[in-house]
Amino acid sequence: MPVFEKKDVTLNYATFGDSSNPALVFSNSLGTSYHMWQPQIDALQNDYFIICYDTRGHGLSSTPQGPYSLTQLGQDVINMLDYLNIDKAFFCGISMGGMTGQWLAIHYPDRFHHLMLCNTAAKIGTESAWQERAQMVRDQGLYPIASTAAPRWFTEGFVDSHPDVVEALSNALAAGSSEGYASCCEALSVADTREQLKDIKVPVTVLAGSQDPVTTVADGQYMVDHIDGANLVTIDASHISNMEQPEVFTQLIRDYLTI
Repeated sequence: MPVFEKKDVTLNYATFGDSSNPALVFSNSLGTSYHMWQPQIDALQNDYFIICYDTRGHGLSSTPQGPYSLTQLGQDVINMLDYLNIDKAFFCGISMGGMTGQWLAIHYPDRFHHLMLCNTAAKIGTESAWQERAQMVRDQGLYPIASTAAPRWFTEGFVDSHPDVVEALSNALAAGSSEGYASCCEALSVADTREQLKDIKVPVTVLAGSQDPVTTVADGQYMVDHIDGANLVTIDASHISNMEQPEVFTQLIRDYLTI
């Protein structure tokens, strides 16, 4: 797979579709890789030039010394777009990827047509909880997190009806980089865009899962209330909504991420 190096990190990325189509960047959630977007890649690669990448510390990207910061996660996207000579793109990120998208909307609005911020919040959890999780992962590895991830990621009905999908995602999490995961936990521990949402001047759609226990509809509503002109859409899913409701999620991209 192609990679590019910039300063301290080597990012693994993949592109799909015709480069003459509008560019669309997908950004993964904590503990996953760009492969989480496969349903959208399959459905949309004839309409967009899709760019997927593994967030630093995830997948086949490198794991530089942490802790990481939201600024680093966002700057990695800008550096990738520069490397690929893409002036302006659409963006869709989920959970941690949605926080990355908020940073991009605040700091680089001219580089994006429209951002879809999914299953995310202006402040996710508490600093102490993230720090405790980072320490636990460094001490015990990722298996304890992976073994309990399914109820946070998916509804009970989806877990029961799609055990293969849940198992594959859980196994991938368990096999990931403990240090990379912990360093991203440390980024999330202090990531807080609440005071900056009012400065966003680029079109934003916030997508919230109606059954998401991690980042709730109320979290999404807070963002929309503080971002001028933002839209809120809900989807009948839990936290990894693009995998739980792939057809509905993909249609929302078609509806909102258009020039």
